[in-house]
Amino acid sequence: MEERPLVDEFMALIAQAQTEYRPILTHFLNPRERYIIQTLLGNSDELKLEARGGYLAAERKRMLIFPSYYEPQASDFEVTPLEISYPQKFAELSHGQILGTLVNSGLNRNVIGDIITDGERWQVFTQTNMKDYFQSQIERIAKIKVKLVELDQAQVIEPLDEWQQASITVTSLRLDAIIASCYHISRQRAKELIKSRKVQLNWMLIEKADYTLDSYDIISVRGHGRIRLDEVLGTSKKGKLRLGVSILGK
Repeated sequence: MEERPLVDEFMALIAQAQTEYRPILTHFLNPRERYIIQTLLGNSDELKLEARGGYLAAERKRMLIFPSYYEPQASDFEVTPLEISYPQKFAELSHGQILGTLVNSGLNRNVIGDIITDGERWQVFTQTNMKDYFQSQIERIAKIKVKLVELDQAQVIEPLDEWQQASITVTSLRLDAIIASCYHISRQRAKELIKSRKVQLNWMLIEKADYTLDSYDIISVRGHGRIRLDEVLGTSKKGKLRLGVSILGK
């Protein structure tokens, strides 16, 4: 796994917070990255952690590493919500189109938080120091004319739950078998995606096609979306496993 650079980066931030005895803010982190920081810090009496991503259920959040005396404020996390204004009656946007445009603007993925929708409107959370850049640089998404408008916290939408529940039948709980079944592709194609480093399991790169999954594991497949293994429903008459899964499009 390629987590050594992350560990080194997070150790340096923790050391900085200890040495300077002041709050230190990270960029946006996924749940796995936040877990690494929490593990590294342990049960420290001197330093505390808090994470926020702009709304309660955010997946990507910025973490504040701060001395125990400090009381964090919302403004400390420097997260700004932006509305993606576009002609809703004549065009449609997707999560993949929005993320691709933002990342291709020349900035790192870690300055971008969640991208959410209520089925019509789209909003994105960014680091506050990057909002002006995005507002000046992003004029089109997938050939659709857009404008990014800064929002107050009260204007943040209630995100639509876009996970679609499904039932699949597989021979085993292998990673490649579940990817193949959910996306209606061959096992060989699923293995190729894994081998070409396009698959993450619980936000970690994975290259083992035969890895056995557990309930609530989340698979991310670049170009396809996400899969969550919800439960084993039982066994078919032919001895195959029936699984309940949730699938999120790209």
